[in-house]
Amino acid sequence: MMPLREDEPDYSKLAVLDAKLAAIDETAALARANRETLNRYGNPIELLPDGDNGVSLNINGDAGIGDTPGRTRQHAFHFTADNCIGCHACEAACSEKNDLPPHLSFRSVGYVEGGTYPDYARINISMACNHCDDPVCLKGCPTRAYTKHPEYGAVIQDPDICFGCGYCTWVCPYNAPQLDPMAGQVEKCNMCVDRLEVGLKPACVSACVGNALDFGVVEDVPTGRAQIETRIPGFPDPEITNPNIRFQQERRTPLEVTRPDSAPVKYRKESADATFRPVVDAAASEGIGWNLSRLSSRENPLVVFTLAVQAGVGVFVTTFLGGMADFRMGLVALLLVGLGMAASTAHLGKVLRFYRGFNNLRHSNLSREALATVLFGGFAGLYVLANFAGFASVALAAGAAAIIAGAATLYFMVRCYLIPARPFWNHWQTGAAFVGTSLALGGWLGLAFLPASSAPLLVAIARGIAIEVAGLAGHARAMRGAEHEGAVSHHVQRTTFGWVYRLRNALLGANFAYVACLFVAGVAHPLPWMLGAAISVAVAVLGRAIFYVVVIPTTMPGAFFWKNKAFEQHARDIGLAANPAVGVAPVDH
Repeated sequence: MMPLREDEPDYSKLAVLDAKLAAIDETAALARANRETLNRYGNPIELLPDGDNGVSLNINGDAGIGDTPGRTRQHAFHFTADNCIGCHACEAACSEKNDLPPHLSFRSVGYVEGGTYPDYARINISMACNHCDDPVCLKGCPTRAYTKHPEYGAVIQDPDICFGCGYCTWVCPYNAPQLDPMAGQVEKCNMCVDRLEVGLKPACVSACVGNALDFGVVEDVPTGRAQIETRIPGFPDPEITNPNIRFQQERRTPLEVTRPDSAPVKYRKESADATFRPVVDAAASEGIGWNLSRLSSRENPLVVFTLAVQAGVGVFVTTFLGGMADFRMGLVALLLVGLGMAASTAHLGKVLRFYRGFNNLRHSNLSREALATVLFGGFAGLYVLANFAGFASVALAAGAAAIIAGAATLYFMVRCYLIPARPFWNHWQTGAAFVGTSLALGGWLGLAFLPASSAPLLVAIARGIAIEVAGLAGHARAMRGAEHEGAVSHHVQRTTFGWVYRLRNALLGANFAYVACLFVAGVAHPLPWMLGAAISVAVAVLGRAIFYVVVIPTTMPGAFFWKNKAFEQHARDIGLAANPAVGVAPVDH
């Protein structure tokens, strides 16, 4: 284990090993003995039965077990906002201890501000992984790279298992997991368990100049502190993950505070004793525009994946259930699924580790989606082979299995995006968009091969468009009145990408009317169908690109430069990003 220095200062030691606190009086001893056994979320603080001191964390290959008292109790960071001076010493200590590149930081300091001179307030927030009671990163990770340890309650991630999909960065509300586009993997704060094992506080806590950071057993009030709250302005809803961090902020704050970064979010509360809620910051918004170049993002492979797989499922389902399917439908579905899976694999930071995506079927919807997609492609392929071989009964069974696997694919695909940390996606409209796109694109593909069966396929297309329209209408209504980042995302959709948003909606309505006209007229020429299919493809591509670009997660506020997307883009535009010290990742994942 890590050797201790002889002159290790007392402030860097855990309270239980601090000589000044060891000689507690009888009253303090009784209070410690009778302290709560459950935290405020109703979960046990003692993570193992009495007398069980846990197992070795195998730090640096050492099989020893630390003798830190309370080793199997849930530990937590404590942040006193009133003391933080924004010096970033905690960031520096964390980066040095973990040997991080300039573009990564496990701990970062952002802030919110409000009021007017002379009654002006700035609230700094130092944030790393909160080692939650309900770690959504662990449940979401398809490779099982995360482990919640009973030793200190640490949530530890193994970058050697990770294949760089970045899904944990989506589901975490606190921006704790850090995707390194250079290494193609995710890393994060490990609670400095190597220091804890020898009785030292995490590096960030020991380095804090203003005594703003402290660390110890959760719900224990640190020395010199008066509060252990679970909220602070700018902090996401703790109900999402039950995070193990506690706050103190006794200074009066304005009823409204804004962020210094480029996110058009501000936080407002109705009264002094109310909770801050995120709302749209119109002052930080852009005017209505096209911004077509900004629709391209590092999620482009996922645009291809979702649309290709949904089209493949749609063409097979609409034709098979309508009694119109033949080997061509199975072949088209198989090719589209193959294209989608190739695009999805290309999105990974470590492509050759794609097979690890099936490791967490117990918890991860991403693993379940991948398995369902592979099964759908496999059954579609078997359907094609059985048709060629003339085994009608086998083809029928394979087709039925493909229908079930296709439905499971769409279901788990939708579940992957119902993320509380991304409220813009966490709405039934996501399911409506995916199912509607599947029916519309699948119906047009079916028409290309089965022109004589135009009527039922046109009905399927119309249903798909109607489902998507209903979803968009319900989503817009919900987002306009919401007090979360989803409302901000919807505002960005209507302003920054306003003309694209309006164009997509207009094309969607026009296509529904066009399909109705084709159905009534009974046109047999393929040219009108090709036009309708082109409109549907345009609607799908524009809508899916907007879907990925405008979403604003419930992340922590950044600073004016650090973790500010507008500054990162500015730094790339003017060449400043070429200097590694600026901290801008040189490539995109």
